[in-house]
Amino acid sequence: MTTYLSILRGINVSGHRMIKMDALRQLFADLGFINIQTYIQSGNIVFQSKKDDQQKLENKIAKAITEKFTFDVPVIVKELDEFKQIISNNPFMTDKGKDITHFHVTFLSDKPDQENFNKIKDEQYQQDEFQLVDKAIYLYCPNSYSNSKLTNSFFENKLKVTATTRNWKTVNELQNIANKILDL
Repeated sequence: MTTYLSILRGINVSGHRMIKMDALRQLFADLGFINIQTYIQSGNIVFQSKKDDQQKLENKIAKAITEKFTFDVPVIVKELDEFKQIISNNPFMTDKGKDITHFHVTFLSDKPDQENFNKIKDEQYQQDEFQLVDKAIYLYCPNSYSNSKLTNSFFENKLKVTATTRNWKTVNELQNIANKILDL
């Protein structure tokens, strides 16, 4: 079995697109996935399945959510090894002057076109910083992510890919959950 992490965008935010985690776990079970674990209410799911194409899994999950809950939810799926690589590639970790509580990762559905990225990379975004590595954007938002212009919508509009962001604590906790599933 392969361990995957599924990250949903925009559920349970301000009373919109509400999905209870019990219902989400049941939906994943109905899709044939096993060892399903959720973390907090924002659509973070760790599960196991037979090895499959990530895009197919994303489409399968998104379609099932639309059918069951009657609204669309962008879904990004990562294999555990890829997820671990994303964590280890964080370029801000080497700067001991940066507070890790201000780190975030924006997961992208695809690697953005370099031309689109070049249009935004040298602009100033207050004190916020970001770096692109493959299909992840690493953020450092010292004045809080909630005050940043570097939102999911910003990256989606500028880079023309689906994006969803998690704070560094959540990213690491998802890896811990996945590692525990491997020990089952």
